[in-house]
Amino acid sequence: MAERTWVGPTAAERLRYLGEARSIAIVGASSKPSRASYFVATYLLSSAPYDLYFVNPVEKQILGHPVYPSLAELPETVDIVDVFRKDADLPGVAEETIEHGARTLWIQLGLWNEQAARTAEGAGLNVVMDRCLKIEHARFHGGLHLAGFDTGVISAKRQVVAPRH
Repeated sequence: MAERTWVGPTAAERLRYLGEARSIAIVGASSKPSRASYFVATYLLSSAPYDLYFVNPVEKQILGHPVYPSLAELPETVDIVDVFRKDADLPGVAEETIEHGARTLWIQLGLWNEQAARTAEGAGLNVVMDRCLKIEHARFHGGLHLAGFDTGVISAKRQVVAPRH
């Protein structure tokens, strides 16, 4: 694995990107409930104020919403493009995002492609990489408990529960 040299935005910057956005396109959206993109879409539809669009050349409908084959075919220019595609596809998605006119390219948790990040930044876009938009939105808006992340335990040590008598 190549050394990571790209440095992403601070928490305050990520909060600003989410706060300024009115619309999000999920590229690589899936109708399969086991997929992360489906979980993120479900959360955003139920817990966030964004106009949400799904992009996938194969799907026709996800969660009752139409699916568009590409960013170019969306009915409006979105603010954030949230990407669920493999690393090798990310440079091409960055180019599509630039052409589309979005302000932020958000590359999901577990994905990393510095070429894509630098291309998007070079065109003036905000870039977030290797972070889940759902988790970030929830942590900034007090909703981590919705995904089971808010355990109340701060320590990395195993919690000891005293037996009840």
